[in-house]
Amino acid sequence: MHVKIIQTVEVKQILTDKSKAKLIDSLQVDKVQLLKECEQLKFELRKMEKLKKFDSAKINLYFTNEINLRQEKIKQFEFQIEQIHMLPIGSEIKEKEVQSIIDINVGDNWDEVTTARTIIIKEGIVEEIR
Repeated sequence: MHVKIIQTVEVKQILTDKSKAKLIDSLQVDKVQLLKECEQLKFELRKMEKLKKFDSAKINLYFTNEINLRQEKIKQFEFQIEQIHMLPIGSEIKEKEVQSIIDINVGDNWDEVTTARTIIIKEGIVEEIR
């Protein structure tokens, strides 16, 4: 008798010059998008204030909160970019987690079968499965 279970598998990326540049570019794109959103929110705030149809304090609070949320994310992206710059080539970075189906058979060693697995990727190619 056997059963199938779902197990979480961690996917790590080996940092290369190419993948490092790609990660930094991706974070920069996300950061620029958030900066654009902040500018759009500021524009919308000024527009709403001119209409004078709504409670100015509530409108200001809403837009300020939305802008602050984006500014916090921008700071996180900037921190991540700094960290990536400091990482040496060859470092392993957790990219994501995926679900895997594994077979469990009567007589299997539970600890061996359910040991956390890791997939190592280098520039999009599976290098190793641990």
